[in-house]
Amino acid sequence: MPLDALLALCLYAFVTSITPGPSNLMLLASGANFGLRRTLPQVLGITLGFTALLLAVGLGLGTALTAWPALHIGLQVAGAAYLLYLAWRIGRSRSIGQGGGAAGERPLTVWESAAFQWVNPKACAVAVTTMAVYASPQAPFLSVLLVAAAFALVNLPSILAWAGFGTALKGCLADPARLKWFNIAMGVLLAATLWPMLA
Repeated sequence: MPLDALLALCLYAFVTSITPGPSNLMLLASGANFGLRRTLPQVLGITLGFTALLLAVGLGLGTALTAWPALHIGLQVAGAAYLLYLAWRIGRSRSIGQGGGAAGERPLTVWESAAFQWVNPKACAVAVTTMAVYASPQAPFLSVLLVAAAFALVNLPSILAWAGFGTALKGCLADPARLKWFNIAMGVLLAATLWPMLA
């Protein structure tokens, strides 16, 4: 891959990783509710899950989704349902999670956040677009690996910033009323990320 194409890919990866989307809103809420240390597995899971999704799309999943529209619709429905469940869970949270927090209140695990990338509407759209634009037909396997590696290296610090920003808000959200309305707002915003899929 020429240097200018690699730089363009890294800039694209930065823009798509740092802009708001379901994963970043969940990281913001998790950082605010649980702190940075407890949110790190969720950060790692997002990067691992999205990298795996990129590899899968680059190695043929995108073709399978085009060939079988019912599979694509099934993934969209599953993704929408899981995203609404997560929005409800965030919106109902009423206490900042210290050690154990209230029953059922915890950040997403590595595997939960990795699995979410496979049904995350923004992640799926970015993965398909990325591979269509940056993977090379002349060296398909090598270019897919390079694109996925570059994206992972840019994605991790970009999304970590969202968890860090949420952690910075933690002191401001020590007031239960502010925390309640912050979590409700995060839940509503997370649910609103479904709008492009419905339009």
